[in-house]
Amino acid sequence: MPPELPSQNNSTPRVLQGNLCTLSPAVREFIESSMSLCQPDALHICDGSDEENSVILSKLQEHGMIKRLTKYENCWLARTDPCDVARVESRTVIVTQEQRDTVPLPRGGGISQLGQWMSKEEWDKAMSERFPGCMKGRTMYVIPFRMGPMGSPLSKFGVELTDSPYVVVSMRVMTRMGKAVLNSLGNRDFVRCLHSVGCPLPLNKPLVNNWPCNPELTLIAHIPDQRKIVSFGSGYGGNSLLGKKCFALRIASCIAKEEGWLAEHMLILGITNPTGQKKYFAAAFPSACGKTNLAMLSPTLPGWKVECVGDDIAWMKFDKEGNLRAINPENGFFGVAPGTSAKSNPNAIETIRRNTIFTNVAETSDGGVHWEGLDQNLAEGVTITSWKNKPWKPEDSNNLCEPSAHPNSRFCAPASQCPIIDPQWESPEGVPIEAIIFGGRRPEGVPLVYESFSWAHGVFVGATMRSESTAAAEHKDKVIMHDPFAMRPFFGYNFGDYIAHWLSMEQRFNAKLPKIFHVNWFRKSPSGTFLWPGYGENIRILEWIFRRLDGKTGAIPSVVGYLPAIGSLNLSDLKESVNLDKLFELSKDFWEKEILNIRRYFEHEINNDLPVEMDKQLEMLAQRVKQL
Repeated sequence: MPPELPSQNNSTPRVLQGNLCTLSPAVREFIESSMSLCQPDALHICDGSDEENSVILSKLQEHGMIKRLTKYENCWLARTDPCDVARVESRTVIVTQEQRDTVPLPRGGGISQLGQWMSKEEWDKAMSERFPGCMKGRTMYVIPFRMGPMGSPLSKFGVELTDSPYVVVSMRVMTRMGKAVLNSLGNRDFVRCLHSVGCPLPLNKPLVNNWPCNPELTLIAHIPDQRKIVSFGSGYGGNSLLGKKCFALRIASCIAKEEGWLAEHMLILGITNPTGQKKYFAAAFPSACGKTNLAMLSPTLPGWKVECVGDDIAWMKFDKEGNLRAINPENGFFGVAPGTSAKSNPNAIETIRRNTIFTNVAETSDGGVHWEGLDQNLAEGVTITSWKNKPWKPEDSNNLCEPSAHPNSRFCAPASQCPIIDPQWESPEGVPIEAIIFGGRRPEGVPLVYESFSWAHGVFVGATMRSESTAAAEHKDKVIMHDPFAMRPFFGYNFGDYIAHWLSMEQRFNAKLPKIFHVNWFRKSPSGTFLWPGYGENIRILEWIFRRLDGKTGAIPSVVGYLPAIGSLNLSDLKESVNLDKLFELSKDFWEKEILNIRRYFEHEINNDLPVEMDKQLEMLAQRVKQL
């Protein structure tokens, strides 16, 4: 059954809530022009209230798009059409006048790995094929939202128009949304976000799981010079919650370049030592590489405390004193569920027990959730229904059947519910960043932790990041992919210019540059077991970084950077034995191959747009490797 029923009135949309006349001319023009194009049946200007949220949740439940999870407080389960489960990088484009504004031109031609460009002429055609009449029979919801804390000079405004009530309740979690935002928006600039599931009513074919989408025509477009995002066909995740990757990274990175700051795919955490000294770190990992686990770390070392500012996005800008200040522009967590457990992330488990929207996880017959890696003991007689709404038994996994939850299934929960949310997480001025950490899944060759030799070398470390592909996008095989700065799918402009922008931070007056580190929790033995226990034990690596910032622990130079000096890693009371020699082993053969791979990548993907400094850093690495 569709979530909206068509009305008999096919002319002017009925206004169900709000008053167009009270809006600023720019907001009103955006709404009215979009209504004329999409032809919705009704208009609902969201106020973000509890009452509104309850009504929309009830409507979603009534029409079978979500189901209440009775085991928890105000928690819901959505199952999508199996054709609409992940970011669609191949259909996510940046629309600019010239291709080189979006991506470097690969040497020898071919498709860039650093983003998808679409010409303005192609986009106009794609728009005309999709949007006219796309919301017929449905309600257009107006979502005024703010990315970042209220009152912060680093915050930005957006308005999303959508025909998906699922998007409304999710954006309420992920952004500051509603009447207060609309009142403070006034005549300020805002990012225009237009989204449609692409299923006008009446339907021409039945829905799967009551989930409206149009995968054949899915397209997510960003038009930076218009500060606009337009998404069609997908109701899922970052494809439809346009404040997330679309705004917070792709469009924001363009704004950041113009205004002289950084919009990054990074967690932010505060770490306090036993004497009460506190520092803030930002860290960039590709999706499903442990960002949320690190952001909510439960330390095993006595007296150390970690608090979470954000688990996914960091907007960072130097203040007048030269400190790099960061805010988390989001209001919630949109985390990958599989692998999240009381062992890997007890704070996340506590966070998602209430007011959470789960998507594509499995359901237990007692009203709870289930996924691979949850490590929960089910009560006798409790059964599991998979994300495809089919009976599922644990032994099915042993038979190589499908998992109970989709590998990219998600939880969407308010950040304020995190038991270790940092007291300064909504600080308007942001928190001071003293260290930036890069990392990814590297099963071999890359040491547990190292520090860059300089800012320029640290930029090189970020630019050459590689990691196993994740389930967040369409990639199916675990191949080692280049994922520079963990931003490969999220650049809003030419990656060569992006590197130059990072390098330029060193030239800023009075800038106190953070030190840059690289970590790899995922190195494996020849038998395939992890060499480092990870999870809460990662505090030992953070402790070493913490002490390095104060010059209170030793390091030795290596081909890749500064490694911990012998005895400088605190391994006291570590329950599992670790082989430090293997964790820090640097193979000449491995790094010679890595250099060749990096050189090919630079030459083919970035080509003439590669800053000279990156060539210089690569040659310096090659010379060091020769000495191994």
